[in-house]
This record gives sequence, structure tokens and C-alpha cells, in this order.
Amino acid sequence: MTTVSSIHHVASIPGQYWQWRGQNVYYVRGGEEHRTKPYPPLLLVHGFGASTDHWRKNIYQLKQHFEVWAIDLLGFGRSSKPSWNYNGLLWQEQLKDFIAQVIQRPTVVAGNSLGGYASLCVGANYPSLVAGVILLNSAGPFSDTTPQKPALPQLLTRWFFSNPLVTYLLFQRLRNKKTIRKTLQQVYFDTSAVTDQLVDDIYRPSCDKGAFHVFSSVFKNPQGEKVDQLLQKLQCPLLLIWGDKDPWMKVPQRASLFRKYYPHLTEYHLQAGHCPHDEAPEQVNSLIKTWITHSLQTGG
Repeated sequence: MTTVSSIHHVASIPGQYWQWRGQNVYYVRGGEEHRTKPYPPLLLVHGFGASTDHWRKNIYQLKQHFEVWAIDLLGFGRSSKPSWNYNGLLWQEQLKDFIAQVIQRPTVVAGNSLGGYASLCVGANYPSLVAGVILLNSAGPFSDTTPQKPALPQLLTRWFFSNPLVTYLLFQRLRNKKTIRKTLQQVYFDTSAVTDQLVDDIYRPSCDKGAFHVFSSVFKNPQGEKVDQLLQKLQCPLLLIWGDKDPWMKVPQRASLFRKYYPHLTEYHLQAGHCPHDEAPEQVNSLIKTWITHSLQTGG
């Protein structure tokens, strides 16, 4: 395993709150607003159970070149956790309104895992607000891999998460710090990147009021539009960054499907796990910088 560099220990920058539908939404902003620069701003969107803290290493470097924003999806991080139904449509609308009301310019939206799916949703359905989409081990179902009838594992999963007691016990187990560390060590190829700071950043929001409802709601709600349907609507440049050692995703198969439905994308594969932006931040930051500066110069 490689030695963790100093970038893994940078601190999160302080943020602020935006009021959305009566709820507090936390976000951070790095770099200065450069309306005369030819590059669009960049919005970073975390995955399930994570937050803006998961992007601290990326903001640290990318803010030197771009106006960088990161947001806590409703139900996660420091954002409010109301008793709502949580799904891709909700987060799509949150991202859409944040870009329109706060950033106020067409934006490059970059997301990891669940955040990748939300980023693709807003990119496909609100093209006037999105200058480009970056997906890092993005989640979301394809029609090609969705059976016509629910398979037995799917039915068992639905039953499992429909049982409040079972779901609560699972939530309590998963949010234990030891379990968080063990899970991260399973999905990070370079386990030396799993630091106490990372574990604390994921553990902290799980203690908030409403966190259990968010957890159970995500698994009970419909998945939303299929990825191939979204790709068929997408009009902007698309960058894919894959951590090939991701044990949760069949990267070769998913990458092939992305290319099938959006053949003009740009794609890179790294020796990393499910969260390449956090595990190999310097590589990811370099790829994002190069792609934006070479592919998305607006001339504004």
C-alpha cells in the first residue's frame, strides 16, 4: 500500500446554510468567484452517508483553479433531516434550485455514488443549468440490468426494510464507528486512506435527529429514472472516473453500458475503490482540472 500524503489530513473549510423548502441545507465554497474566467463553477455532491467533508481534499486543490462548491444533500451531513421521502427526484430538485438560486451560473456537477446519480439526474433534466457532468463510481440502475419481475433477493430486501425493528437494528449496527471503519476498509483499495478523521466525518451525522428515518426511507422508495434514460437526454460533456477496485460495483460492465448510451464521454480508470476522489485525490483533481480546462472553456 502507498503512504498517505499530507493532502489526506487537510481540514474541511467552514461553510454556511441555505434555506430550501423550509429546511437548512449546508454548503461550502472554495476559491473566488471569477465571472471573467472562461471556466464554469464546480459543484461537488457526496454519496450515501457522506457529506461535504468527503470532498475536503478535492476542494483544497481545485479551489486554486476554479470556483468550487460542495453541498450536503438533504438528509445527510449538516443538512436538515426531516421526515420526508428521500429519493433521486428530491435531490435532483435540491441541486437544481441550488444552482439556480445560489451559484446562479451554468455549473459542472460532480458526484460520487448516490451523488453521481443525483448529478446525472439534474444534468439530464435541467440542461440550461449544467455545463458538464462528472461521475465517480456513480450509482443508479440501468434498464438492461433490471429484471421485469422482482427477483427473490429484491423481494427479501423490500421485506427487510419494511420491518421497522429490523431496519433500526441494522442502522444501529452500521453507524458504529468500528463498523464504519471496517466497511471503509472493504471499499477503499488503499486502506491507509481510512483515517480517524474520515470515520468521524461519517459517524457524526448519523447521530443527528432524523438520521434513522433517512436511512430507512432511501431503501424503501422507488429508485427513479434509469441511467440509460437519463443518458439519452443528457446534452453536455460527460467525464467518468472509475475506481476499478470497487467491490460494490461491476465496473467493467457499468462502464460498458455508459459508453453504449453516451459514446462521446471521456473516461479514466484508477487503481482505487468506491470513492476514488477521497482515496486518490491528487489523481482525481488533476483529471478534473485537465478535463474542465480543455473541454469546457466558455470564453466568457
